[in-house]
Amino acid sequence: MTSRRIPPFGRALCAMITPFTDEGLLDLDGAQRLADRLVSEGCDGLVLSGTTGESPTTTDAEKSALVRAVAEAVGDRAAIVAGIGTADTRHTTELALEAEKAGADGLLVVTPYYSRPPQDAVEAHFRAIADASGLPLVLYDIPGRTGTRIEPETMLRLAGHPRIVAVKDCAYDLLGTQKVLAATELAYYTGCDEYVLAMYAIGGAGYISTVANVTPRHFRSILDAFDGGDPDEAVRLQQLTIPLTELMMGSGLPGSVTAKALLGALGLPSGPVRAPLRPADRDAVDGLRAAYAELTAHSGMVGAS
Repeated sequence: MTSRRIPPFGRALCAMITPFTDEGLLDLDGAQRLADRLVSEGCDGLVLSGTTGESPTTTDAEKSALVRAVAEAVGDRAAIVAGIGTADTRHTTELALEAEKAGADGLLVVTPYYSRPPQDAVEAHFRAIADASGLPLVLYDIPGRTGTRIEPETMLRLAGHPRIVAVKDCAYDLLGTQKVLAATELAYYTGCDEYVLAMYAIGGAGYISTVANVTPRHFRSILDAFDGGDPDEAVRLQQLTIPLTELMMGSGLPGSVTAKALLGALGLPSGPVRAPLRPADRDAVDGLRAAYAELTAHSGMVGAS
């Protein structure tokens, strides 16, 4: 196999849920236990307070406390990337500085949403955040949620900033992604679980996965098989994820809802989601459990994830 760039935060990253108590409060003990499990089962890094982590409904203080608790739990075994993206450049800058103080290793910064800024404003926003702290940035390109794309030409310009090092790619534009990959040193992590192998095969750095909350070892095995010179096995392992990924990410329920539902059903730290999200119903939970059981039964990792 050809050598590939060493990604800044490892290859296998989990977009971790934020556990809450039954009363809806931040569950730091649960977060530490879940983080330890994820790292022990193959995650190189944990992305906190992203969409899966319900960042729109957690406070600034909760975000900082979560970083501190998880950093304490995993130590130097994994990278901690803190989601700090908001629609307000000033607020995002403040969160960047707080995440740095709390012990984060990197920052995940989403495109400003709702206001739909033009590309020069998008670029200025990211540069302001990158200039504000000493931490490396992962740009989060998810136009389906934000309403604004980070266009490839903008990405090419931003790649020249020394602290802009990576992209979480949910743009569903493999051509645009390849243009940036070919011209820059940016590490591209797919944020779409169905694209884990596809992105890796064209030179991506790995993934930032929601489904990995419940199957961390299996998703890592896809990359390991590819790196080990067995692309057929990598394809087999990727295809095994289809039923679970479809239920968790393509059923109309947010990934935070489905991940928490399945984690809870498996007796792992999760807790309720915060309004306006609503919990998955019994039929959805039963379907998730069945798909999880099928994946573990056929992957050779029964009980491992």
